[in-house]
Amino acid sequence: MEISAYKPYGDPEFESLIERIHPPRVCIDNDSCRDCTIVKVDSANKHGILLEMVQVLTDLDLVISKSYICSDGGWLMDVFHVTDQLGNKITDESLIHYIEQAICASRRGSREIQTCVDRNVRPRHVSMEHTAMEMTGIDRPGLMSEISAVLAELGCHVSAAVAWTHNKRAACIVYVEDELKHGPIQDPYRVAQVQEQLENVVEAHHYDGERRSVRLAAPAASQTHTERRLHQLMAADRDYEQCCSCGYESSADDEVYRQKKGCNGTEVKVENCRQKGYSIVTVRSVDRPKLLFDTICTLTDLQYVVFHASISSFESIAVQEYYVRHKNGWTLDSESERRRLTQNLMAATERRVSHGLRLDVSTQNRVGLLSDVTRVFRESGLSISRAEIGIQGEKAVGTFYVKDASGQAVNPETLETVRREIGGTVLVVNKSLGRSSSQPTSSSNTTPNISTSHSSSKQDKPGFSLGSLLWSQVEWLSSNFRPIKS
Repeated sequence: MEISAYKPYGDPEFESLIERIHPPRVCIDNDSCRDCTIVKVDSANKHGILLEMVQVLTDLDLVISKSYICSDGGWLMDVFHVTDQLGNKITDESLIHYIEQAICASRRGSREIQTCVDRNVRPRHVSMEHTAMEMTGIDRPGLMSEISAVLAELGCHVSAAVAWTHNKRAACIVYVEDELKHGPIQDPYRVAQVQEQLENVVEAHHYDGERRSVRLAAPAASQTHTERRLHQLMAADRDYEQCCSCGYESSADDEVYRQKKGCNGTEVKVENCRQKGYSIVTVRSVDRPKLLFDTICTLTDLQYVVFHASISSFESIAVQEYYVRHKNGWTLDSESERRRLTQNLMAATERRVSHGLRLDVSTQNRVGLLSDVTRVFRESGLSISRAEIGIQGEKAVGTFYVKDASGQAVNPETLETVRREIGGTVLVVNKSLGRSSSQPTSSSNTTPNISTSHSSSKQDKPGFSLGSLLWSQVEWLSSNFRPIKS
């Protein structure tokens, strides 16, 4: 007779009891600081709650310039200094109320937000109604064009997509619906057919035994946040392995482990504080939007618990210091564990760094649109390094970061060819002079609009982002909404 291991009984009502006794409190303060809004959160602690709170703020495209985190003793007290992307305080009451409700809902694990903002308001890259296609493999020019062409040929309409590239690897998540049934792909035979065709595309330029994956997943209410899932996909694809190419420094007593500055200026240091029983992780890098989300996402998925943290930025440099332990209570004692964490944090800070020319596209939504746009890029010799695509009302909107397939900057003749093929108006932003110039073009039936800028600077004027789609829905659904003044 097989005897199962003893497991202590855990009352499922215990956590809800803690919530009823000590409900989370969110305070949004616009008086204490002259140039930013302070968001304070007091709540019972649980693994992953810090990431969920940061996710709420970053999904709204808010900039977190400073943060203090303390979560010892089963209770957390977190402070975030935030502004909008233009550096203004958050003064709109409907948005403030939404933040309060969303953070409390994330603490309770609830998806329902009882507020003046409709419950369906969420970033368009979190699609609960459509089938998700996940892909990882070698990055190569034309890959996204080939994938979108196969989807269009099979009658799959793309409703949203996010794609990243890093260290010659690529990962993307594409949300699709059946063109005829206007819903998720549910027929098992059709799912297998679509997956087989996509696998053929991904395998076309791979060597035998090389890492690659294609997976179709049915919609689920509890699915992982898309950008967090992209981090997981790229980590599973081991894109972080090349992040050690710059070398390491290790002290004689093996207590300090430092990653030298890499190509993007990122430095990671891991040391143990035996007196307090923590490992201290310091990340110094170029500041950019969503950097805090990317770092905490990596720590959370590697099963590390943040007990204390201090995050600050000065001009273009961000410094993050975390006091952590593994979920099992241990510090980072082995060199291999410190190396693994260092590599993963380096990769997390680099994946979202944008290289190349930014193209913001807005046009009438239709089946096959993504295939047509990416085909123009491919035929013009352009490679996509990062992309975000979504739907806003009747429009399809997206941001593409492209570069010449040879790695050079996009020349004006190529840009003119792309503009002519897609149509519309081109807006060129000159960062060094701080001014923009527009070039009028002939109109077309769909009247797309394209704006361009060379980007990876946080000072760039913000263009399309998936969080801005959520903002537009807040604006439309909130009767007392007032635009944040520039």
